Amino acid sequence: MEAAKPGDPRQAADIALLAELLGQGGVAVLSGAGISTESGIPDYRGPTGQARRAEPMTYQRFVGSAEARRRYWARSHVGWQQIGQARPNAGHRAVAALERHGLLSGIITQNVDSLHQAAGARRVIELHGGLDRVVCLSCRERTARSDLDRRLREANPHWHATGHQINPDGDAVLTDEQVEGFQVVDCTGCGGLLKPDVIFFGENVPRARVDECFGMVARARALLVLGSSLAIKSGLRFVTKAAALGLPIAIVNQGPTGGDADAMLTLDAPLGATLTDLANQLGAQ
Repeated sequence: MEAAKPGDPRQAADIALLAELLGQGGVAVLSGAGISTESGIPDYRGPTGQARRAEPMTYQRFVGSAEARRRYWARSHVGWQQIGQARPNAGHRAVAALERHGLLSGIITQNVDSLHQAAGARRVIELHGGLDRVVCLSCRERTARSDLDRRLREANPHWHATGHQINPDGDAVLTDEQVEGFQVVDCTGCGGLLKPDVIFFGENVPRARVDECFGMVARARALLVLGSSLAIKSGLRFVTKAAALGLPIAIVNQGPTGGDADAMLTLDAPLGATLTDLANQLGAQ
């Protein structure tokens, strides 16, 4: 169904219906990049991402080319300065408040910024991993991104670059000249290749993690989608699952989504203000 937009008389009624749905509890949340744009993190397909044309790194290119890894880590080193300093916005805080109030059964996030957890949410599954961690592709040891940031600074004491554009996956757009001379560091334990603990394009989400997400949806009474265009299967499959189970589905997003046809209501509205209003209506502080 078509989303009610700001100023549409239907929007107040839809918010009231959404509050009624949430008030019954047992709601699973599926969040996407749109919930983090108010924290300064852009999205790919929403209003802040419409002009974004950067090609994301693929797993195959990353493991197969030292030059690709140099380019990725140079760009990511610059981008991390913005992503790592991002703070939860009103939308994240409202979701955490709804969880504390006992209305949410869990949160599946497609985001890699860890802002749900920073806002205080506890039952969070990071579908695509988290940029705040780094994994060695040889020994599989996971370490903090802050440790890698320090090591990269030490390895590149005279290197400095500023990206004019930051992408949602945490890297900055740099020129070839800016990337030249950047030194990559490897695992301190085994010397293996380091990769951010996120799912690259061309890489599969671990089956156990996908099953955990399906289980969360199956145990829920309803599904609430927040800030996701549902343009790719990775997130859309959980909406498809909820629809197959006959669960009520509500979507709050700026712009149409791939799941609108399965939703009982769709709301085209800013996430921060809308979720804060809902949390206040439900007494979730």
